[in-house]
Amino acid sequence: MSSRFGTSTEKIDALNDYATSPLFSDAEKVVTDRDVDDELFARLQQHYNDDTIAELTMIIAWENASSRFNRAFRIPSQGFWKR
Repeated sequence: MSSRFGTSTEKIDALNDYATSPLFSDAEKVVTDRDVDDELFARLQQHYNDDTIAELTMIIAWENASSRFNRAFRIPSQGFWKR
């Protein structure tokens, strides 16, 4: 089964183990790391240009803030992903 955005249920279920999962490409694995040191930034640059890195950073920051806001105010999921 896939989400409406084309991501498989299997891949979403594997998110907690993305670093070792064969379902994720090297490009996907590098954007899911959390601590951005010089080595990680160099790896990001192997897959993405500066504009894409900036956009990814903005999206990650927005999702993080949104998740914390929703959790604090007990706002339930809007059902964008259902099994």
